[in-house]
Amino acid sequence: MIELAMVPVFLPLATFGVLAVLWPLRHSGMPAAWLSVASALASCVAAILAWTGAPVAGEPAQGMVFDWLVHDGKTIAEVGFRLDAISAPMLVVVTFVAACVQVYSLGYMAHEPRPALGRYFAWHSLFIVAMSGMVLAPNMLQFLACWELVGLCSYLLIGFYWDKPSAGRAAVKAVWVTRFADIGLMSGVVLLYVTTGGFAFEMTGDSGAATLVAALLFCGVMGKSAQVPLHVWLPDAMEGPTPVSALLHAATMVAAGVFLVVRAWPIFEAAPPVLTAMTWIGAVTALVAACTALVQHDIKKVLAYSTCSQLGYMVAALGTGSFFGGYFHLTTHAFFKALLFLAAGSVIHAVGTNDLREMGGLAKKTKLTAGLFILGALALAGVPPLSGFFSKDLVLEELLHAHAYGPLLICLAAAGLTAFYMTRVVCMAFLGPASARSLEAHESPPVMLLPMGALALTAAVAGFTTGRFGNDVALAPWHFAVTAPGVAALLLALGGIALAYMKYGQGKLAGLGVPALAAFIRSGPVDGLFVRGWQQGLRPLAGVVGWVDRYVVDGAVNLFGWAALVGSERMRVLQSGKLRDATYLLVMGALVVVAWGAIGGVR
Repeated sequence: MIELAMVPVFLPLATFGVLAVLWPLRHSGMPAAWLSVASALASCVAAILAWTGAPVAGEPAQGMVFDWLVHDGKTIAEVGFRLDAISAPMLVVVTFVAACVQVYSLGYMAHEPRPALGRYFAWHSLFIVAMSGMVLAPNMLQFLACWELVGLCSYLLIGFYWDKPSAGRAAVKAVWVTRFADIGLMSGVVLLYVTTGGFAFEMTGDSGAATLVAALLFCGVMGKSAQVPLHVWLPDAMEGPTPVSALLHAATMVAAGVFLVVRAWPIFEAAPPVLTAMTWIGAVTALVAACTALVQHDIKKVLAYSTCSQLGYMVAALGTGSFFGGYFHLTTHAFFKALLFLAAGSVIHAVGTNDLREMGGLAKKTKLTAGLFILGALALAGVPPLSGFFSKDLVLEELLHAHAYGPLLICLAAAGLTAFYMTRVVCMAFLGPASARSLEAHESPPVMLLPMGALALTAAVAGFTTGRFGNDVALAPWHFAVTAPGVAALLLALGGIALAYMKYGQGKLAGLGVPALAAFIRSGPVDGLFVRGWQQGLRPLAGVVGWVDRYVVDGAVNLFGWAALVGSERMRVLQSGKLRDATYLLVMGALVVVAWGAIGGVR
């Protein structure tokens, strides 16, 4: 099965090579799109077949590795592929969502110029290569290399509309925030090698070293998976095309941080202080992002902050010591959040705007899109029997079992807010009076509806695989049972839906009850803190460092240079260029040496 698992790496890589090298992008267009889509679909089929025969928890991994870095006959690192109970499900998630997004893009991106279309699908193929290589990585070093390649693809796809200043700024912001976090990740990988002599996903021995390595690795997780306060890049990343948002920033790329914790679980398991911090950081992220989503007018930004919130749930679950809970919520979230983004793209495609205030009444004009979006919203809100209900209930149950009562209450509050803001979106976009734009709306073509339907199906039924998923991945079969956190979350979700419908159902009100507070939250106070920190802290400090570098460090170097020049000018008079003078100096030097030796001998 390892050969099938390699297909999602090599086939999209070959596709990228054809589109980028053998067949220049300027000549590409829909043929390039179809080539990339065929490659993505074949990769998805191969990943599913590999998953059906992959090892389960407790069985040895299947692998194919080659020496990568060799020094003095010792192999420092290997490169290759590792298929096991952890990598197989994630590979299916990545390739399935990528295939759905690429098929959807055939309709959504059809209006793009030929070179732009070729560029778009070439980068999509490269992204599949990067994610698949990361998922199948046999060690931390290859994982890090593919992790950074994922970041490059993110930059390229967020800034796809390169002539749009806001898209360029968003791409750069994503790079800087995630690269800042990756300083910790890289330091953790180096410390892992120094401590263990290798790059394996586990370490034994010194618990203090394991805690430090886990803490450094989690810095990278905070950046990639948008945990507070490093979540500020994700909402701006919505400047890219909507299918990009579904692929990178809802289902796969941002989940890479959560997957890192699952993949390197033996390291994190040996670091209880880091797990405790993760529980609180995840819970706070879930609540802060949910509050911010309440006041957004851009439909994609609502979903972006919702992604931050759900990633917080995953991190909180992992912090309890149960990687199964976080991993399962990662899987179900990938399906219904990708569905929501693609349905939002269908809405934008129909009305030509992202602004919820310019929508309304779309349930009559885009019935299929409305139904699919509502299904995704209910799954996100945790309404049974959809998949979000099972995975969110599992997260809350793990928090209860871990006696993390503070994070549990925070996550319950976030659950009620999630139902509220998603009902708000449904009411503003699909119910209530139609706007002028909505009157001209039209349903999306079948090529866009079909992948949305596939994602809706998985979002609806994935929750029923919880027991097998737990047994295959973690030898921890989970059987559904009515628990207090689950009942509380369901009641809060239903209450949030009811309150939001009463407020927005008739389209009478578009804002929250406290306009000043809503405006403050919408302005991005965390971004403001970063800006003020730069302007009032780092920038003056940089000025001081610049002055020291310019006048102290450079001044010292210039002083030595000046002294050498002046000294050489003074010593030039001793060099007349005449043989007689040189002979005199040689003899005098020899006499001095002899005299010095004689004096030393007398002593």
